[in-house]
Amino acid sequence: MANPHFHSPFHFLSFIVLCLVLVQFCTVSSVVLVGLRNHQNHPHHRRPMLSANQSSCALFMGTWVRDDSYPVYQSSCPMIDPEFNCQMYGRPDTDYLKYRWKPANCEIPRFNGLDFAMKMRGKTVMFVGDSLGRNQFQSLVCMISAGIRVGSPTQIFRGEPLSTVKFLEYGVTVSYYKARYLVDIDIIQGKRVLKLDDIRGNANNWRGVDVLSFNTGHWWSHKGSLQEWDYMESEGRFYQDMDPLLALEKGLRTWGRWVDSNIDTTVTKVFFQSISPTHYDPSEWNAGSLTTSKSCYGETTPMIGGSTAHPGTYSDQMKVLETVIRDMNNPPYLLDITLLSEMRKDAHPSIYSGDLTPGQRANPDHSADCSHWCLPGLPDTWNQLFYIVLFFLH
Repeated sequence: MANPHFHSPFHFLSFIVLCLVLVQFCTVSSVVLVGLRNHQNHPHHRRPMLSANQSSCALFMGTWVRDDSYPVYQSSCPMIDPEFNCQMYGRPDTDYLKYRWKPANCEIPRFNGLDFAMKMRGKTVMFVGDSLGRNQFQSLVCMISAGIRVGSPTQIFRGEPLSTVKFLEYGVTVSYYKARYLVDIDIIQGKRVLKLDDIRGNANNWRGVDVLSFNTGHWWSHKGSLQEWDYMESEGRFYQDMDPLLALEKGLRTWGRWVDSNIDTTVTKVFFQSISPTHYDPSEWNAGSLTTSKSCYGETTPMIGGSTAHPGTYSDQMKVLETVIRDMNNPPYLLDITLLSEMRKDAHPSIYSGDLTPGQRANPDHSADCSHWCLPGLPDTWNQLFYIVLFFLH
């Protein structure tokens, strides 16, 4: 007896075709979902395009590809500090603005400032750390501003140690808190004491934030007049010097204990940005060539190919950071930008960092900034990945 639900062979055939389409759609969607979650437990809100034959997306391994649709915003963004505003201060080339990060096994979405503002409605983001955190903070503010409507009201407060931008139409607050070592520095008998076991003074300013992104690294290796302390204190003893990696580990473990004890990670999302590389030694990217240069001056293109290991000076710092994070009860998401940034020898301010004198500009080996990054520029990619992890993976 014929099935009463199908009144003709045509209806039965249509049903079979529909079933096949649905099966194919569900199969492809399941691959996309697995790739998106990438070892995370929370579902995503939107779906980046991923290769259908990949089960995961290695966000931080890949190559830089030319893309003339970049940058996301212009150097006229009022949040950019002079030291990062390379175009405003005379950088003659623009090719460094035209590169897009392409992970090895997937396609990722562009940053969408309006989408960020709407998803973060009524919430707060805070970057905590050294001037690389300020680099990323200013980048994110400019990227959001470029995506929302012209004239949308904002409130800007620049201070020390806290700077804040509020996007009033969305109730979104983005802040930067300056804490180069994360742990506290106190004045004791007129001397600056880096307190490796105490973070409470700084950390009181981080409570109640919805998304926290931390960084530290460069300042732990500074010596002499460049360091910000006269003594270190650990376990009640004072030190005039200490192995910088040991001091970094002590400071990071203090930070890790504070996060484990004070942050509810079901409410607050916590990130730690990996070490941002510098480019002061051209022999690192010109293997075999003889050079006396000590800067990134004149570099206009990324390194060809990809890196496979954490580079140079900061590899030991990365090992310390990874060990501390591994030992935490509630570890942060490690935004591992080190390798992709290592390829961008072209993206530093060099001599186009604020109002340098003609004499300083004529002597790049002594004045070029090959530590920070131009804005617009590389930190925009950090924030694109931050956006992807926050809304699609976290």
